[in-house]
Amino acid sequence: MHRLLEATSLRNRDRALANLTGFLPHLAEDLQSRLLSLLANCPDPDSAVHYMARFASSNPPEFQRLMAAPGLISSFVTVFAQSKFLSEEILLNAGWIEQAVTDRDFHRMLFPEEMELRLEEFLLQHGSGIPNALHVAQFRRQQILRILLRDVTGFCNLAEATEELSNLADAILHVTFRHIRDELTKKYGSPCYLDPSGIVRQCEFSVIALGKLGGQELNYSSDIDLMFVYSANGETSGERSISNKEFYKKAAVQYTGLLSTYTAEGMCYRVDLRLRPEGKLGELCISTQGAKNYYRNRARDWELQMLIKARVAAGDRTPGRELLDYAEPLIYSSTLDFSAVEAVSQTRERIQEKLQQRKPGAKEIDIKLARGGIRDIEFLVQCLQRLHGGREPWVRHGGTLHALFRLRDKNLLSDVEYSRLYSAYEFLRHLEHRLQFEEDRQTHTLPHGRDALEVLARRMPVQELGSQPSAARLMSRLNEYFDDVREIYERVIHAQQPMYYSNPDPAPEPAPASEPDPAHARSDGLDGNLIRFLDQRAPALAATLAHTNLRRGAKAFARYLEWVVPHPEWLQWLDSDSVLTAYLADLFEHSIYFSEQLMSHPDLIEELRKIRRTPGRDASIEEALAIDDANELRRFYRREMFRIQAESVCLGANVFQTLLRTSNLADTAIQCAYRLSLQEVSQTWSQWTPGYMPSGQMMVIALGRLGMREFDLGSDADLVFVLPDSDAAELQFWTRVAAKIIDWLSAYTREGFMFAVDTRLRPNGREGELVQLAGAYETYFANRAEAWEGITYMKSRAVAGNLDHGTQFLNAIQELDWRRYGQSGRSQMQLRQMRLRLEKEQGADNPLKAGEGGYYDIDFALMYLRLKGAGIFFKVLNTPERIDILEKMGHLERSDAAFLRDAATFYRALDHGLRLLTGQAEGMLPKSQAQLEMLSGLLTRWTPDHLHDQPVEDELVQIRHRTREVFDRLFAI
Repeated sequence: MHRLLEATSLRNRDRALANLTGFLPHLAEDLQSRLLSLLANCPDPDSAVHYMARFASSNPPEFQRLMAAPGLISSFVTVFAQSKFLSEEILLNAGWIEQAVTDRDFHRMLFPEEMELRLEEFLLQHGSGIPNALHVAQFRRQQILRILLRDVTGFCNLAEATEELSNLADAILHVTFRHIRDELTKKYGSPCYLDPSGIVRQCEFSVIALGKLGGQELNYSSDIDLMFVYSANGETSGERSISNKEFYKKAAVQYTGLLSTYTAEGMCYRVDLRLRPEGKLGELCISTQGAKNYYRNRARDWELQMLIKARVAAGDRTPGRELLDYAEPLIYSSTLDFSAVEAVSQTRERIQEKLQQRKPGAKEIDIKLARGGIRDIEFLVQCLQRLHGGREPWVRHGGTLHALFRLRDKNLLSDVEYSRLYSAYEFLRHLEHRLQFEEDRQTHTLPHGRDALEVLARRMPVQELGSQPSAARLMSRLNEYFDDVREIYERVIHAQQPMYYSNPDPAPEPAPASEPDPAHARSDGLDGNLIRFLDQRAPALAATLAHTNLRRGAKAFARYLEWVVPHPEWLQWLDSDSVLTAYLADLFEHSIYFSEQLMSHPDLIEELRKIRRTPGRDASIEEALAIDDANELRRFYRREMFRIQAESVCLGANVFQTLLRTSNLADTAIQCAYRLSLQEVSQTWSQWTPGYMPSGQMMVIALGRLGMREFDLGSDADLVFVLPDSDAAELQFWTRVAAKIIDWLSAYTREGFMFAVDTRLRPNGREGELVQLAGAYETYFANRAEAWEGITYMKSRAVAGNLDHGTQFLNAIQELDWRRYGQSGRSQMQLRQMRLRLEKEQGADNPLKAGEGGYYDIDFALMYLRLKGAGIFFKVLNTPERIDILEKMGHLERSDAAFLRDAATFYRALDHGLRLLTGQAEGMLPKSQAQLEMLSGLLTRWTPDHLHDQPVEDELVQIRHRTREVFDRLFAI
């Protein structure tokens, strides 16, 4: 109790003590201790104690029953500490929490159709006909309670929370409209029209959602922007016939009235219809043809842009879909028309001006409209969508987070730009939600008081502010994100070209012969003023640069030096160490990826200096164990990955040794994420089997490149999660831990991105449970697994959890594989068919791997020979080691083994070089001559002389031909 009283604000301690002594005696001693601990550690102890006391005094028997129920005590504290309006609701309907938490679907998002069924069942309890606004609002609050609990306790991420809030709105819109239309149809008959062929058709009606709801990213308390369209003009079929327009106008008036009516449960939604054609002056609902005419002839630019997020949310799909399909070509420019960007930028400026006019002299921080805020990110994304959506339909998506991913996928945003925008948007939306769900109020303004800011910081997800959140950290992080967004916005919108996809400068025109000015004319592109400055401040560095032949990386290197100049220590390092300078220049010359990393994180020069002092040294396990924060783990991974890959370039490290070190780094990241996820989930989990102690029971198995220790920059980690049968009762707990591990590893944040996690190699793929029991795996592989699934597990190893148990589990799985495919002799034909199918499906897009004679030929040949052997279990073997073993076992001729070592080295070096050029996997040689030259320069560092004694294209042709020859000979049937 003393700890809890310390956590409450000073002015409320007497009241808190009185409240505690009022309700604690109602509980058993163990529950008192549990409750006091939860209250002391919750974001707002003052509020939580206040509402807990009110709950206990209003209904003592119900209070005692619900506090003793498994898992409920923490849920009550969560709501009481997070949301005042829901706390008031719980005092009236305490059973709502029990209903939400014990719901068998609590762990997952509900789809609109499921929400509709629940709403219909809820409304049936209150009669039929048009629903009462009070009942609809009450249902909304009940579901928002469920979503908030899932959100705050970590059962869903931001994207899932906003989508489920949108699904709830869709369900309410659809069900209420259906009831209203049914009642109007009874009175006036069905709306009909004649189609062009004279056939009578049913006149349908679409509710089109725009804005946040249209993008399926709705807030907890938000306006919903709607537009209504119907099929065509005509009239109803009843005795009291009216026009279709009049019919749907009546429906729209009732509809918006029901949704916007203020009740004892608050209003359901504030409906905004101002985005319809002609705005406030336009018809409440409009025919599809009328809307088409408007958007073709009279729509302003911003009206077309807002259709990016438009979708049919309720009613009938056909009219709305017809309109949106028609409007889509009008939205997206077929060329890079920067006038569209400027138009949007001017709209943004007008918003900023209005904001300042509305709050003259005010110091409030509006996280939506401030520069670098939510609105700027959404504007930026929509600009890029409009400019590139004409030629890249993939980037057309109403959701901001989805659109960011697709823009990155098409290289229209760099990894750094994507990470920073994604992280900023997630942070700002989490903050927006916590501002709104406190009072169910549409607000985006931070509170003034220090205490209120402290509470707000503690309400933020732990991954945003760490385990010790504070008002100071909140404001610091907020300003960092504002700065990030502003910088990218100005560069992308105003400069109109992100750094990452800048086109190389065209070859200069031949200059007339004249004497060059040695002070300014530099063949390497470094700025003369910068060199003059360095002559004075760092003369040795200036001299080194004078002899450095930089071509492709000169401009980026010059920009980086401008970052170095204000840091005397960094400048001194470069001035005193010409080799360090050469390393730095080497990275800028040979890697777009490294250039971008150094520009985004100039302090990575410290890692480069470590290469000079202690080359080959990787971080110790003690360093990794000291990490206790997700962002620190990402920084650690970024630093280590940079240093390993930089050694690969600057020191010409053996490519398989580099892949081994990168694999060890990925292992360390997974183990750290496992430990931190286990700690985090354990703190909030209350549904334990008595006496259960979670430690490392769940096994994390790596397959694919990580499984064989050939993980590289930009690789995905193929992981599966296995639980011993003896721990089956805790499967739900471990599933949550596994989901948290994936989130920690694969989230894009301001601190960067580690790697993507692919879990589709588990039994039954996407349809299978994320965490499955070991016995279920063995049954599946003994009876149901296809050949390719079994063979995939030949390249696997345990990387986290109980490693000994994981190794024993894999031994058993591989024994099953060998019995089914090795002993039976079926593997040769099945593997050959599988390989040729991959060639047919993927060879054109990824010839280096899947094409004829590509790396897959080597991989499949080695898998076949291993199955053909005695089915010996190996903990881990990379490609050269597999070749050595097979040669010693007599399954490979000496000449074939020597060639396959060369071919594997060449392919891995080629793949590694492509990744270092761009930061991601590539399936074919670059088309750019400049990039091909960079790649050739890198290959000479990692391959023996005889593998780079001719142009890389010619070497590749020869290796592919010989590889396929070996493959065909081994698989001869």
